[in-house]
Amino acid sequence: MTDTPTLTTPNDPGTAVRHADAAQDQGCAGHGAKSGREAEAGHAHGHGANRWVTSAHATLHCLSGCVIGEVAGLAIGVSLGWPVWATITLATVLAYISGFTLGLVPVMRQTGRTFVQAFKAIWLGEAISIGVMEIAMNSADVMVGGASAGSILEPAFLIGLAVAIPAGFLAAWPVNAWLLARDMKNCH
Repeated sequence: MTDTPTLTTPNDPGTAVRHADAAQDQGCAGHGAKSGREAEAGHAHGHGANRWVTSAHATLHCLSGCVIGEVAGLAIGVSLGWPVWATITLATVLAYISGFTLGLVPVMRQTGRTFVQAFKAIWLGEAISIGVMEIAMNSADVMVGGASAGSILEPAFLIGLAVAIPAGFLAAWPVNAWLLARDMKNCH
């Protein structure tokens, strides 16, 4: 047996659904179809290169959710002329909402869990990952002046996003590798 984590279905608590089997058709975070053996190898939460590849996929999935909320919050705050702290607060709240949504939906679909059951299964890993990502993204954006731009059409706003998004990925990637290795986060 591999060290792949198990997810228990709500209908039959004694039946374990291996994460690799649940992700067999979609691959990690929907990145291409994989055979059972490839999915198992790609979802090994142990050591080595596979952990870094798996964590990169998990980080990209998380980043996708965060960027949706982050960009929406920054665009709203900048367009309304809000102070930087208010803009960053809105961007962070929306990033958590969209990030959790993108984390919950695959878990609910793959395991048949309810919203509450899926939330309980992923909340800690997602909260840590999104938190690290948001600190890095907002810090980078503030440093280059994107959050204080006068308009979303100003180069500073776009440069802020261009710097913030890779910063969020690079900050969260090792954190997600650590979370995956300790089965605190799933690659959904």
